[in-house]
This record gives sequence, structure tokens and C-alpha cells, in this order.
Amino acid sequence: MSSSPYDRISMLSTHAYINLETYRRNGQAVATPVWFTIDGDKMIYVVTRTETGKVKRLRNNSKVRIVPSGIGGQPKGEWLNGIATFATPEQLEHALKQRSKKYGFKARLSSLFSRNKGNLIGIIISLD
Repeated sequence: MSSSPYDRISMLSTHAYINLETYRRNGQAVATPVWFTIDGDKMIYVVTRTETGKVKRLRNNSKVRIVPSGIGGQPKGEWLNGIATFATPEQLEHALKQRSKKYGFKARLSSLFSRNKGNLIGIIISLD
């Protein structure tokens, strides 16, 4: 594994998806492939909706693992441990701009199809 957080985050930059592993109350891991952006060399942003399973699980346990993946979640590298926090409104706005820049029209289209799952929320992942 690369030694610095910068190296570990930069190796994600060539990928479109990460598998975000969150944990149920009983400790069972649940992995979900998600879009992500990188802010500088320190944080990874994920934008989702408030009523999704991953957000409910993160409210109970902030520990996460991530790995670069394909659209179906197939891992394409090493799992990395981290801590997730919820973004402030300003950080969410920044993450939305980054997501639009990275994913373009697909990002706008996905927002239309997920509106029934609550309001937008940002997840910030800091690697251990």
C-alpha cells in the first residue's frame, strides 16, 4: 500500500467509481458502488440522498472502507480504511460542482431519478 494519504487518494483519480463499504448495526458490511470526487489531496466526496441505506448506516457507524471499482462494484485495487462525516451545506455545494464537472450530463440525469430518496447530502471520507 502507498505510504501517504495523498498517494492513496491520487490512485483513485483515474477511476469513475468506488465501492463504499458501510456497516449495519450488527456489524455486517454493505458495499455500494458510488460516484465520487476528490478535493485536493485530502478528502473524497460522495453525493447521495438522505434516505439511502448508506446514509442510515453512516449515522450509526462512521467507519468505512473504499476501493476503486467498476460500475457493478467489482474491486479494482486495495481496500482503504477511512472515516465518513456529513458535509456542511457549503461543502455539499462544492461537491455538487465537482461532481457535475467530473460526470457531466450523467450527474444531472441521475438526480432526476433519485429524488424520491430524500434530499441531497454530501459524505466526506477521510482516509486513515
